[in-house]
Amino acid sequence: MENPRATNDDLTARARIRNAAMDLYAQHGEDRVSLRAVATEAGVSLGLLQHTFKTKAGLREAVDELVANYFAQALAEVPNEGPPEQVSAARDSAVRQMLDANPPVVNYLRRALLEPDEISTGLLEVFIDLAQSEVGKLRQSGMASTARRESTQIVSVLVRLLGEYMLQPMVDAVWDRVATPGDTAKPTMSITVHG
Repeated sequence: MENPRATNDDLTARARIRNAAMDLYAQHGEDRVSLRAVATEAGVSLGLLQHTFKTKAGLREAVDELVANYFAQALAEVPNEGPPEQVSAARDSAVRQMLDANPPVVNYLRRALLEPDEISTGLLEVFIDLAQSEVGKLRQSGMASTARRESTQIVSVLVRLLGEYMLQPMVDAVWDRVATPGDTAKPTMSITVHG
């Protein structure tokens, strides 16, 4: 998979700033990170950051676009050929592999989706649009059922792909609190959407 972040050697100042913002926002939350801190992390001046993105909202939009690109690239690498169950499983697997390989993306998503405010709901809109587009393509090609409601399929896709990653910190915290010395296997989650 081509890395939407690329490497620092290949990056423009705009991309370095965007990547630094994602890393810092993932670690500390957007509200706790100043534009000056992002500029320092990216190795650019505050003036260049402001010239490039204008506002903190502009920078957040660029980070949201980067995160969406990770998902779009993971999905694009899976051919839409074969039995629908296999295609669906391959797409889920591609997204899981991408998320497992990119912890800052997971942490950014957790903060943006689980601590939403009026401004940060833009990322959720991006994911809804992406899921709606993908479900629509699969329905048109016969790879997804047209007997199920499209709205339910969209919710199902998003919950299936993101639910485990959103809830994992809670599972880890509960397990750490209640596990006894003889417990060896942490419980796993399975999320199903009905409708």
